[in-house]
Amino acid sequence: MAAIAIMQPYFLPYAGYFRLIAQTDLFVIYDCVQFPRRGWLHRNKLLDARGEEQWLTLPLKPAPQDVLIRDLQFPDDARAAIADRLRPFPVAARGGAHEPLLHRVRQAEGSPGDYIAGLLEEACRLLGLRWNVVRSSSLDVPQSYRAQDRILEIARRLGATRYLNAPGGRDLYDAEAFGAAGIELEFLGPWGGAGGSILQRLADDELAVLGEHIRHG
Repeated sequence: MAAIAIMQPYFLPYAGYFRLIAQTDLFVIYDCVQFPRRGWLHRNKLLDARGEEQWLTLPLKPAPQDVLIRDLQFPDDARAAIADRLRPFPVAARGGAHEPLLHRVRQAEGSPGDYIAGLLEEACRLLGLRWNVVRSSSLDVPQSYRAQDRILEIARRLGATRYLNAPGGRDLYDAEAFGAAGIELEFLGPWGGAGGSILQRLADDELAVLGEHIRHG
């Protein structure tokens, strides 16, 4: 294995997220760390009827502050809850290229980790991106490895020689530490496309153009 990327499983992330999948040999869903309650893992923004961005948030069972992403659970009424939360958004009532992904969004069942991974896979299928993915929780990395050391250990176990990260991660990693491990550290350039959730982009943008931009942008 050569190039890998490691990212938390975001809920319907912006199109630039998918560059990490498109430009690496293996994408690692980083689900063996603490759930970030103010992050993008369980929520994203869609346009309401006035064209203003509003949060769409997944229903989650109450959990301890230190719960790991892999251990999150849905409440029993998750499907009804997500259906109700989709109502304010016109994209949920429109036809178009996003419909298969929208259908998967409505199927809130199993674990949130499985569900979000399924949404990412469906988005990749629609965009024509190869889905070559492993979950970090399957690697049994001890919890004593933290932050950069945890990333390096995952990369080492997967035989990575190049590690690709989003542009916002420049302050998190030390190129010398990666070099000492025999791994080239590389960052994507800023995303030059439209922002917003991939669900909104699939509904509003031309599918082939969006997929091409992700692969080469």
